Amino acid sequence: MKKIMLIITETKVSGSRVKEISDRLQFDGAFHANNIGYSGGLWLLWDSTQAEMSILSSTEQEIHTLVKDLSSKASWLLTAVYASPRYAERRLLWDNLSMVTELHALPWIIAGDFNEVLTSEDKFGGRPICLSRVLTFQDCLNNCGMIDLGFSGPRFTWTNRQPLSDLIQERINRVFVNTDWNTLSGSLCQAFGTITLGL
Repeated sequence: MKKIMLIITETKVSGSRVKEISDRLQFDGAFHANNIGYSGGLWLLWDSTQAEMSILSSTEQEIHTLVKDLSSKASWLLTAVYASPRYAERRLLWDNLSMVTELHALPWIIAGDFNEVLTSEDKFGGRPICLSRVLTFQDCLNNCGMIDLGFSGPRFTWTNRQPLSDLIQERINRVFVNTDWNTLSGSLCQAFGTITLGL
């Protein structure tokens, strides 16, 4: 099935290399969030023959886009996320997302790398999870009315690639939807099935 959209996080690429690389990925639409030097990086790519995209706003951690599926004519809000590894900056992202929910009444998808686990089951090895940080993340999702879509394949999406004695694994890449999205017709859900997280 042909992909409509691709979200790429933590690219660690800047300058002229951004366009040079994204032009090779066979999508004719592209938006790159500003990153600081070679850290971070968030790209949203799409096929303009299948979806009309209107970029509403962006920061280094998020891209908010109004999406119109050209086959079904349905519209929804897509937020691509690369949350900062630094907690203070992630808190700003959680606040931004909570504000966005007050500004629209659309079906909404939030997808990407959140750099935070939701439960203790989402982490293996290393230090125990920080409960206050997890609860702050959960509060943000509850404020936004978000539902975790779940996953297929391996549970953990990040690893430090160390031997077993020092191995740390976490599930920090996710896709969330609000109830308006969750109750949409099958045709729009099929369109979402062609959105790929490039993680």
